[in-house]
Amino acid sequence: MFFKYMTAGESHGPGLTAVVDGVPAGLELGVAEINADLARRQLGHGRGGRMKIEKDEARITAGVRHGLTLGSPIALTIENRDWKNWSGVMSVAADGATRSKKVSVPRPGHADLAGAGKFGLDDMRSVLERASARETAARVAVGAIARQLLSQFGVEVYSHVVQIGRVRARKADTGTAGAFSGVDSSPVRCLDERAARDMKREIDGARKEGESVGGVFEVVVLGLEPGIGSYTSGPGRLGGRIGGALMSIPAIKGAEIGEGFRLAGKSGSKVHDEIFFSGEKGYHRRTNRAGGLEGGMTNGEPLVARACMKPIPTMTRPLRSVDAVSGKPAPAHKERSDVCAVPAAAVVGEAMVAIEVARAMMEKFGGDFLGDMLSAHQRYVERVRSSWPAG
Repeated sequence: MFFKYMTAGESHGPGLTAVVDGVPAGLELGVAEINADLARRQLGHGRGGRMKIEKDEARITAGVRHGLTLGSPIALTIENRDWKNWSGVMSVAADGATRSKKVSVPRPGHADLAGAGKFGLDDMRSVLERASARETAARVAVGAIARQLLSQFGVEVYSHVVQIGRVRARKADTGTAGAFSGVDSSPVRCLDERAARDMKREIDGARKEGESVGGVFEVVVLGLEPGIGSYTSGPGRLGGRIGGALMSIPAIKGAEIGEGFRLAGKSGSKVHDEIFFSGEKGYHRRTNRAGGLEGGMTNGEPLVARACMKPIPTMTRPLRSVDAVSGKPAPAHKERSDVCAVPAAAVVGEAMVAIEVARAMMEKFGGDFLGDMLSAHQRYVERVRSSWPAG
């Protein structure tokens, strides 16, 4: 399978590991680019104390030689600096373990209760350590590999925050790479400066009240040719794959392509993007309500996907729960956490979308050797453009 990956590691364990199989040989892969994306994931107003401890950096241990991918599985690791404070509690070896109080009160909104029941665990720490969003650091590293592959084809992936709590940003023109030039300098990764200030106040208010706050982010992919993905089967539809990938991110409760759920309340003439043709632009649309996808395939317009992140369930004022040992009411377990992680989740969203688009590109153009992929891509572009229409 093209671009297949797996991650391993616990939040307070020694570190995170990712193995990526099916990356073509001959791709120049820079660890600095991976680390740049890892650093972006750590930013954002509302992050917790953990980000003051960690400085995420990836170390490639397999699959790359002299800066080029070999076509074999790529392995990388990210050290957890906080491990030194948890080495006894999270010891791999039984003889190195230190006694710690078991977590027996599940947090509403987390995997604690169902996970403990599913795997027969009497300490919910064994659930929360892996269910933690810390795992997404490994996914961002994998996504950075996908991003470097996509860049060979002129495809770029960006993200920005469009809502935090009750504050919504004004609609931005995101059809060019220049639109995102300052997004990482925003404390909430929002393109609307006025909304960004209000978002910060929303987060600060939640922190003061012992609350948490969620929001919505948008991922935009530029430079895709028409026809990536497929209409011929459900699993081949790119929209479904992207939606599933976004929904796999912890705390994501909804995903949409283009205008998504808003389209349900409109008539057809206000929904579909009319088609135009010119010698300069070829086929094009003047609107992009479909988000660049029709029939499960790209249509040449920017691919736009959004995801809704719920407020983080761990709060300084815990919700009511039940102690699984005594069966009596108890306040939910408290774990160090963020007040808002929507800006960071947007970077994770970039990674997940990049992975799915890279996989679809490899399915279309082959995946053993980058040179072959580039040649196949060029032939496809020439064929499609020459066959639409005469004149």
